[in-house]
Amino acid sequence: MDDGIQWLVDLDYWGSSIVFARGISPEELAVRMGGDPEAATEPITDAEIWDIGAEMYRPGADGDGLIRVGECAGWSFALEYGDSTGSDRLVGVSRDGIEAIHLVPMLEHPPATFAYAYNGRDVCGFGLGEENHRWGEQPDLLLPELVSGQVLCPGGNQLAYPEDEHYKVTYRRTIAIIEKRFGLSLPTEQLEAGRLPAYAVRGQPDMSTCQDTNAEAIRTWARANGFIVDEQGRVPAAIREAHQLATDA
Repeated sequence: MDDGIQWLVDLDYWGSSIVFARGISPEELAVRMGGDPEAATEPITDAEIWDIGAEMYRPGADGDGLIRVGECAGWSFALEYGDSTGSDRLVGVSRDGIEAIHLVPMLEHPPATFAYAYNGRDVCGFGLGEENHRWGEQPDLLLPELVSGQVLCPGGNQLAYPEDEHYKVTYRRTIAIIEKRFGLSLPTEQLEAGRLPAYAVRGQPDMSTCQDTNAEAIRTWARANGFIVDEQGRVPAAIREAHQLATDA
């Protein structure tokens, strides 16, 4: 079932962003974002990706960047985590006639942002709630829809909605326009419960998976030593490390 993307507005918190690409597979999208085509994990959930041995935030330096990839409504998508590469590589992702979109569905401050690239060119972008400040080679690409959708006044220099309007109402209006213009959709279950392969796109995180041959042995050791382990998902990096330290001792 296709769920569109307007539901992203209602998330209280999601520390991620999304790259969409039309014309390439999810695996190729991962490669264009910096992933190793031979180094995908088994399909994992949103919660399990936080168990990967990664330093996603390093003050003053690049953190590790991870993505989970899938496909919906004719677009491949990459859910980004940590210091991912979507904003840095969007133009490169769009090379060779590919459409690429970067959507950052953040809270009110800083604002959510939208960027669209095509065929290796930065076409247009703007902040949600700041649609009167647009950039790119064709900053007015979505101007007719933004005016007819009562986001902008004719001419595109003034916002059309009240200053005291709740930001979620504002965001939903603009995201509805983006959703319709590009035919974007992301199934709600893919964000958290859905299982998607993951790739490292920045840094060198530990991408070992629960399919390791000694995964059950680690779970047995963990249970015996008072750890709580998920029988279905990944073996968390912290438990793998504790097991390794105990084995080496």
